[in-house]
Amino acid sequence: MTVSPRDIEDLLRTLAPQVLGVLARKHGQFDACEDAVQEALLEAALQWPSELPNNPKGWLLAVASRRLVDAWRSESARRAREERVAAMEANFEEAAASDADDTLTLMFLCCHPSISAPSQLALTLRAVGGLTTAEIASAFLVPEATMGQRISRAKQTIQKAGARFDMPPASERKARLGVVLHVLYLIFNEGYAASSGDSLQREDLTTEAIRLARLLVSAAPGELEATGLLALMLLTDSRRAARALADGMPVPLSEQDRSLWNRGQIDEGIALLSSVLGRGAAGPYQLQAAIAAVHAEAPSDAETDWPQILALYTVLDAVAPSPVVTLNRAVAVAMVKGPAAGLELLAGLDSSIGRTHRLDAVRGHLLELSGSNAEAKTAYLAAAKKTGSLQERRYLMDKVSRMDQV
Repeated sequence: MTVSPRDIEDLLRTLAPQVLGVLARKHGQFDACEDAVQEALLEAALQWPSELPNNPKGWLLAVASRRLVDAWRSESARRAREERVAAMEANFEEAAASDADDTLTLMFLCCHPSISAPSQLALTLRAVGGLTTAEIASAFLVPEATMGQRISRAKQTIQKAGARFDMPPASERKARLGVVLHVLYLIFNEGYAASSGDSLQREDLTTEAIRLARLLVSAAPGELEATGLLALMLLTDSRRAARALADGMPVPLSEQDRSLWNRGQIDEGIALLSSVLGRGAAGPYQLQAAIAAVHAEAPSDAETDWPQILALYTVLDAVAPSPVVTLNRAVAVAMVKGPAAGLELLAGLDSSIGRTHRLDAVRGHLLELSGSNAEAKTAYLAAAKKTGSLQERRYLMDKVSRMDQV
């Protein structure tokens, strides 16, 4: 049986954390297990395009287990080695047949307090999100070799700390929850707005992020921000079908066909948000979900309640200030008070997010709204040069051409 490279990539991304979870639970040595799984994934990427195995998960487990054996043979005494191999073989069939999903446990292990928050993020994106070292390095704006070393050190530190592959107790779980939520948020965002490549969005990543968020909410129903994050993902993902034309060209929110929005996801997202709002101080994910809900409830772009959105962004800016929040708030300010007011907010953001295309794209949009077409063209052109997304670049260059025609 042959399958497309994209299907294989999706399958590997789904199975990788499951296989790593099985190995880490059985053998405990997270760093060695993670290396073994990475080698198995590489071998699968080479072999599966010509013939997909009948039991892909079992295949990965078998190959990763062999890599573990090879590693242990080079470093362990014969007796200990034989005992490990015997134990592994005795439990192998049971592990391969298991449908248990250890992904959440894996996420909490990657967010172990013995390593720094950036390392927690990087390791989780690698082990759970399935992002390559190069993709993670790009997200953190560091060289690939640097990120590779950071991930390697993080695995060794976790091992030295004696971390076990178990869900942490409730007291520790809460401390790690913030990073877990952040990782899910990053995985979803990379899927919703791919930073590179020829696709505007990656449904495999958004679907996996939503699945993991559902698992987290189910495991910790009292965590309001986890529910808020799931609501945010559903409300945002509800627009997926309307975000691009058949040829991949992006469609801005104001021009989207709202009949294509997924009403089921909108209803579920609003219901989840309603269940947590008012039960305590709203966190950043709840506030972002509330903003997405206002957009979702508007019958048309012209009927959007921008004053309410601006009020929510003002609260969000106070709760969790960041250059990205300021950037988004500038758009809301422009819609309520005019583009000149929005442009004022953008001043000073160049030093923090000027390297990305988003600041130039928003600046171009607000300049276009103000009628400053020549300046808008310059901003759109700058944004087009910075984005790694081919479809985003097409859209921005189309805007440049339109400015010439006005």
